[in-house]
Amino acid sequence: MTIATDFSEILAYAGRPNETQIKVRLRAVAELGVFRHALPSAVGGFGDNFASLVETHRRLGETCRDPGLMLAINAHLWGSVYPILLYGCEAQKEKFLPALLSGDWLGGHAITEPSCGSDVQAMTTHAKQAGDGYLLNGEKRYITNVPMADWLVIYAKLDGKISAFLVSREDDGCHFSNESALDGCRGSATGSVSLQDCRIDADRLLGKIGAGTQMIQKALEYERAFVFAGIAGLMDWQLAEVVRYSRERRSGGVHLGKHQAVSHRIAEMKLRLDTVNLWLGECARLCDAGQRLTMASAQTKLYAAEAFLQSSLDAVQIMGAAGLESGGAMAELVQDALAGRLFSGSSEVQKNLIAALLGTGDAYRLNTHPHS
Repeated sequence: MTIATDFSEILAYAGRPNETQIKVRLRAVAELGVFRHALPSAVGGFGDNFASLVETHRRLGETCRDPGLMLAINAHLWGSVYPILLYGCEAQKEKFLPALLSGDWLGGHAITEPSCGSDVQAMTTHAKQAGDGYLLNGEKRYITNVPMADWLVIYAKLDGKISAFLVSREDDGCHFSNESALDGCRGSATGSVSLQDCRIDADRLLGKIGAGTQMIQKALEYERAFVFAGIAGLMDWQLAEVVRYSRERRSGGVHLGKHQAVSHRIAEMKLRLDTVNLWLGECARLCDAGQRLTMASAQTKLYAAEAFLQSSLDAVQIMGAAGLESGGAMAELVQDALAGRLFSGSSEVQKNLIAALLGTGDAYRLNTHPHS
């Protein structure tokens, strides 16, 4: 399979898109096959590997220059496509995967609640059996893609055990909205889910009762490993723009980049970018070899989030007032990068996880706040 390169100009940076524009962009990337990498051909995928997924996301990120769009893509993939692939029965795979891969349906997953972020065991959304189906009650908040989503994998407690359910925006008693939308990552749309005696059929249970905790952990491992693949492409563009500016702008009779204070910042930006790419490559290698990536995904997410923020700050510092122009990309990337330290688990949670896997520190608790 040839990696897509002809990403449409509709994806290029154009300020803060509205929900309709985000949906158009997501459908455009679906048409280019972005959702089909690292998936078996039997379910409509390309039958290629995670290295191809990373490369495609990097090229897309360099073109669109929009961390929010990349976040929306990853929420769709790791929040809905992969849980159905890994845990769904054959009937669920046949019903959902073709439409999710083609972009006819947009998805995500709903974990975070108003009073539950890092500790998923404190989840209060609950389900109970009702005849030949289930009744769901509760509220989810700060959920990526929910204003445009057709389906969500919603996690709720059933008999005290976290379980996963496939819920449609058309289901009675279910309301997807843009309430509690977040300002970070302008190219994504966040919102809330309200469940009030939402009745669903028994075939909407995804996986076994009580498998939800494992499913959340698996989904977040993938998300942490690859959510910054597209942003790495954006960092490529960011670095190129800073280098171009440093060559064109003159200060003290020489190009700006000749000043050591500037050239050192640029060198550090390059080092961060290459290190992020190395971590992404390692995660892809582990996945393609069928190995666990719990530690590597946490390290990747932690390093990439901090690197993106620092490089975004450095870019604005180097460009000075030009970096703060209204509607300019560089200043808005700082806000996006701040959100990057939080989604898919905050930087502090990644440190807790790494320490716990080394046998030290406090017990690891899943963090999904915000955007999950």
